[in-house]
Formats: sequence, C-alpha cells, structure tokens
Amino acid sequence: MAQTDETFDFVIVGSGGGSMCAALAVKAAGMEPLILEKTDLFGGTTAKSGGIMWIPNNRFLKEAGIEDSTEQSMTYMDAVVGDHNDTPGATRERRLAYITRAPQMVDFLVDQDIKLKRHHYWPDYYSSAPGAVETGRTVFAELFDGSVLGKDFGNLRPNFVPVPVKSEEAWEIGLYKTTWLGKLTLAKVALRMVTAKLTGKKWLGSGAALQGRMYHKALQAGVDMRRKAGVERLLTDDSGRVIGVATRIDGEERTIHARYGVLVNAGGFARNQEMRDKYQPGTSANWSATSPGDTGEMIQEMMRLGAGVAQMDEMVGNQAAFPPENADGIALVVSEIAKPNSMVVDQSGERYINETQSYMSFCQGMLARNKSVPAVPSWLVYDSQYNSKYMVTGTMPGSKKPASWLGEGWLKKGNTIEELASKCDIDPGTLKASVERFNGFARKGVDEDFERGGTAYDRFLGDKGNSPSPSMGPVEKGPFFAYQFYPGDVGTYGGVITDTDARVLREDGSVIDGLYATGISTASVMGRAYPGAGASVGPSFVWGYVAATHAMEQAAG
Repeated sequence: MAQTDETFDFVIVGSGGGSMCAALAVKAAGMEPLILEKTDLFGGTTAKSGGIMWIPNNRFLKEAGIEDSTEQSMTYMDAVVGDHNDTPGATRERRLAYITRAPQMVDFLVDQDIKLKRHHYWPDYYSSAPGAVETGRTVFAELFDGSVLGKDFGNLRPNFVPVPVKSEEAWEIGLYKTTWLGKLTLAKVALRMVTAKLTGKKWLGSGAALQGRMYHKALQAGVDMRRKAGVERLLTDDSGRVIGVATRIDGEERTIHARYGVLVNAGGFARNQEMRDKYQPGTSANWSATSPGDTGEMIQEMMRLGAGVAQMDEMVGNQAAFPPENADGIALVVSEIAKPNSMVVDQSGERYINETQSYMSFCQGMLARNKSVPAVPSWLVYDSQYNSKYMVTGTMPGSKKPASWLGEGWLKKGNTIEELASKCDIDPGTLKASVERFNGFARKGVDEDFERGGTAYDRFLGDKGNSPSPSMGPVEKGPFFAYQFYPGDVGTYGGVITDTDARVLREDGSVIDGLYATGISTASVMGRAYPGAGASVGPSFVWGYVAATHAMEQAAG
C-alpha cells in the first residue's frame, strides 16, 4: 500500500453536478469529504449547462397542485426508456430507485437552504407518452449573486449565457419581437443588469446559478475542495476494495486515503477523440459543449479495476453551429431550429426530420440519416421573416450580423431559393420542391411528413405568437439564408454500470467495494432516451446523494 499523505472519510473525484451534493450529504452525516477537481475551475459541465434537473414527483409539483406520483413517473419512464438488454444502466430497478430518491435529494437540498423552484411550463420531452406531465418535471436554481463568493468567485466555471436570465425568462427573451411577454422579459432583464452594475451584484443564471449556490454552501459547510488536482489512479487493498486515490495537486504527487469510499463524478469522454472514435464513430470532440476536463480517463481507470461499461455509443446530442466571431466558438441552436419560417434539410436538399423534437432524439435521427444520405452537417434554411423575428446563433432578432458570416462563407444568402441552393451546393430543384412542400404544411399548420408541432413539447419550442401553428411558418420571403449545423453534444451518456446504491459493478455484476460513480461517468439511468429537461444533471445530483448516503450509512453501521 502506498504511503498516505492525507485521510478523508469520502473522496469525490470531479466537481460537477453531484459532487457538491454528495459532499453536503457527507457533511450532514458528521463526516469529512474531499473534492478533487483536475481543472482550474469548480463546477464542471453542470456550471456551463442550463442547470436544470429532471425530478419526478417533486415537492414543487405537489405545492402547485399538479398531479404526479411514483406510479405515474414509472409509467412514463417505462414508456420512454423501457427495458432493453443493451442498457444495463437503465434497469427497471434503477429507474424505480431514481424516481424514489430524486424527490428526497431535492428535499435535502432545500433543507440545506439551496433555493430551488419549478419551471412553470417545460413539457416532458415525450409529452404525448403515457404518464407524461405536460407542464414538466423540471427543477432549477433561482438566480444567484456571485458577489457573495468574494475572492472565490473567480474559481467558479462561467455559464455559456453571460446574461443573468432566469430559466423561464430564457425561453421568452428571444421572442421579444413577436410577443408582449418577450418584450416585458427583455425589459426586466435589462433593468436587472443595470441595477446589478449600480449595486455591485454579480447575478448568475442557469448552471452557474445552480453550481454557484452549491459551491457557496459547500464553502460555508467547510468542505475541502482542491483545484488542479487530477486523480491519476484509484488505490485498492489486497481484497480489491477501493481505499483512496493517487493524485497530483499543483504538480505534487499525493496519496489520499478514503475511509468509506471514493465517488467518481469526473464527466464522460466527450473531449477524448480517441474514445469517441472507438465508441461513437462519426462524431467529433470539437462539436462538444462540455468542459475541457471531460476526457474520460476516470472511466478508463475504473475499467482497469474491472468495471463493466455500457451505453458508450450514446451522447446527449445537441445541435451545434460554429459561426465566426462566436465568443465560445460553439452555438447550441436547438431553439432556433424549432422556430417558424425555417426548416432543416440534408445535403441533398431534402427535409428528413421533425425539427421540434428533443435535441437528443434529433441528433440520433441526424446521425441515422447520415448513414444513407449525407446529413452531417445539415442545413437550417430560413427566410427574411425569421431573420427579423428570431435569434440567429445567439445574436438578437433583427440585429446586424457580423460581416464575417457572409464574408467567410459560413452564412449563405440568396435572393431566391434556387440561388441559395446553388451557394449551398444543393440541387436547386430539390431544395425548391422541399421548401414548397413544407410551405404547404406550414400554411395549414399540420406537418403531414414528420408531425412537427404535434406535441406540447414541439409547440413549447416554437413561437406562441405565430399562427396557425407556433411551430411552423412558410419559408417564402426573400432574401433567404442557410447555415450548417452538426450533431454536437452536452455530454456523453455511457460509462460504468452502477447499482441502485450508485456502487460500481464489475463485468460479472459483482460490486467493486468502496467505489461509487455518478453523472456521465456512468451508464445513464435514462438508457437511450432523454425524458425531459435535466435528464443528465438530475441523475448526477441524485446518484451523488445516493452514493454519499449509502457510504455514510455503511460507516455508521
């Protein structure tokens, strides 16, 4: 056994979604946790994300009088996730454990004074499936004033949205040209920004608000957290039990002993092209919106100890574009693709998909289409109505676009559909026929090809101010525009297989004693589906809470 430099009750690898939740649970049990983060910022991809958690049967639904139950949630997950031999992370036992423990986790965070609330309307993604809740099961953090972190503010990973908008406001602000609620929301956010500047507040929204609150509470609780602390090896005793980690903190090699367990919450492998080529051929690390630390080595380290892996070919697909002069280099365009006066075509000019379905299922369809017809990347085709009313890769509706978009050829423009097609190297006749067919559906408000706008979730993504359908409007007023987008992601969706206590399992199904995992280091409990907003962040928190609770119960026992 290596010499021990330090000893903690519970060692947590990574600082994303479930890590600080697990640390707080350990602290609540009177024990001492340690969080090790290999990058220079805390928060993981969760801090960059929308910060939404999909929590069935949560307390906020009950407070609002919205019907949900364990049985109803299981009906929904059975219909959407189902039982499959190739998704051992999503067994019925695991799904039931998730549904049972998720509301307990939320209650624990509320008791810890983490300010959470329910999104008043964000439909489950398969909103027509049995057991779905049309208003949604999403929970998010209220805006957080980062200034209370003081000198620690600079240690928190920033969010991809620099504007301090609440979760509910984010969907409305992009519609300020078409709805009164959008106008009011824009004015409210603008006033908030001006007030913050005058008062010195640093309002954070989305994932930065969630992780900011978690980070602040962890600091208050005295959780030991180390940055630039990459774990290089999991340590075991002669019986195979995981007893600690070998790490490198600020370049110094350290051995840290864990009395009651190690929790791995180190992300997936979205930034590891070699692993992507092996498990997800045809995808690229350059298309990912994850944090830089999402490189998969902890999955490989757990595999070294015999951990079984599954669902490695899945990712949380999210449509991504790469316009010049974009501050982050990547623009997630899921909401833009679903707006009226636009449509998606493959590289032959044919429309092939329901543009308003959930981002994960959209990208699955995009990759499937690409096997027979080039569809990676695909084209978003839109007209001047769209350009004046809706956001384009994060730029405000009707605003002047960077000259480099056209100058560098990223954005294509044509006075007619035929001219646009030629600039996109698409057969003009094919694109014109696709547009005319789509326009016929749009005028009627019924998509006879792909049922765009056919569910509550489809319509949620659209424009409630548009008629006859919030999801469709004809592409008919020139000039016309098009840009390419890719099946990007906000994380991979496979990893080590864990049980209902978040313990890592070997390939033969036996438990690796002392080793727990959560987040996208694991094979998702959601299988190959994404039931609702926060179906990745939610499980990270829940299984982190479950792991810490189980380890502390074992310690007390």
